[in-house]
Amino acid sequence: MSFLCKKLKIKSSKETLVDISFAIESSFALVGQSGSGKSLTLKAILGMLPSNLKCEFEYEANFTLQRGKTLSLVPQNPFTALSPLTKIKDQFLIEQTKAQEFMDMVELNKSLLFRYPAELSGGQLQRVIIAIALSLEPKLLLLDEPTTALDHETKENILNLIKKLQTLKKFMVLFVTHDIDASTKLCSQIGVIKNGKIIESGDLEKILQNPKSDYTKTLIESSFKNREFRR
Repeated sequence: MSFLCKKLKIKSSKETLVDISFAIESSFALVGQSGSGKSLTLKAILGMLPSNLKCEFEYEANFTLQRGKTLSLVPQNPFTALSPLTKIKDQFLIEQTKAQEFMDMVELNKSLLFRYPAELSGGQLQRVIIAIALSLEPKLLLLDEPTTALDHETKENILNLIKKLQTLKKFMVLFVTHDIDASTKLCSQIGVIKNGKIIESGDLEKILQNPKSDYTKTLIESSFKNREFRR
């Protein structure tokens, strides 16, 4: 199973905002700074662009993109992604016994199904969101900076969990992030996006070892800070 974005072009009345193509064999990281076009790309794939933007989107896959069916999203902020007045069990779109199975998959006690979001930690909420996303049995899972609001240890745990579940459930991942460090935990391929264009793409480890552009070097240095990132 693979997904090829042959063309994704997003235009406003004055300019082209995004003009990219990429391929996902297993897991692909789209990495860039704020305003680079990452969020617009996700919205286009989800069919959620504002009406004032025009989108040309061509892709090849052995499935049709359908939000909530073949396509699921894990959003950035776990604290705002769920209804605060609704118990966790009622935020799943499947029966409770099946919801319990997905809670098990994300290593949460099924008793949390009967709590409200405010009663859970950020890490627990993100696991709930992952469980809900995977309960739809997606072919492609979109990750929108899913660890930004989490501490370092929780971030590592969440990324490791997604990797484990990907092996189990055989879905593809498009990981949109500014954090190259985080992408190394999950992805084998990377596309670096700047001003709506992919300026560098390929094997993630190779690009880490030998980035071609100053922009990519800045992203790497910002992400890893004082850590050693080259062998």
